[in-house]
Amino acid sequence: MRILMVGDVVGRTGRYFFMEQTPELKQKKSIDMVVVNGENAAHGKGLTPNIFDELITGGADVVTSGNHIWDNSNVLRIIDEEPFLIRPANYPEDSPGRGFCIFPVGKKKIGVINLAGRTFMPPLDCPFRLGDKLLNSLKKHCDIILADFHAEATSEKLAFANYFDGRLTAVVGTHTHVQTADEKILPKGTAYISDLGMVGAENSILGMAAEPVIKRFLTGRPGKFEVAEGAAIYCAALIHIDDTTNKAVKIERIQIKEKR
Repeated sequence: MRILMVGDVVGRTGRYFFMEQTPELKQKKSIDMVVVNGENAAHGKGLTPNIFDELITGGADVVTSGNHIWDNSNVLRIIDEEPFLIRPANYPEDSPGRGFCIFPVGKKKIGVINLAGRTFMPPLDCPFRLGDKLLNSLKKHCDIILADFHAEATSEKLAFANYFDGRLTAVVGTHTHVQTADEKILPKGTAYISDLGMVGAENSILGMAAEPVIKRFLTGRPGKFEVAEGAAIYCAALIHIDDTTNKAVKIERIQIKEKR
């Protein structure tokens, strides 16, 4: 089995490139399932019902998210209804939506967990301890379990992955929008990468137009950021899983640059 996990989609530029490239990738790489982080898909912050539909139509099977999931209130219209739209599970229990899902692929059941880190991030429940609880529940029903760990610090991501090494099929980091070059199979068999990167304008600052971001650093004053336009970049990781053991055997980093 081959599962494609795609980095944060940023704005219209990212959505259009995701929708353009994903069907071709699925065919070329014989991909069975696509998981994408959509928390920045609506003009760089949040998600809407129409944009969620665009991601699904464009090839996504499961849409994960992170700390920006609440930035567009329109997401509240669907987050309790869509079974394959998930948010970090370590938000308070009465938060809308859910932090995991189970997606069927043929005779296999694929569990997807979404958790957020706490270092340099909003204070939430412990992702390690909650991850244990979710894993203990999901492993009774799933053949394969993946985690989107939405976190800032690489140390926290590595600690999380090593803590769950051999228990989760794959741990992929999201949130920083910068693809890391440390893809590996950990000693006990979990596929790992610190950050998938993003799908958005390559000539940008994390998918946003550069000038307003630079101005904020120069002046220390807040300003409105705009999603960058121009040639896009598509960052993802392809997890190769043995059909007999359900263990990850390879992780392949993917980076596609649009030619203009």
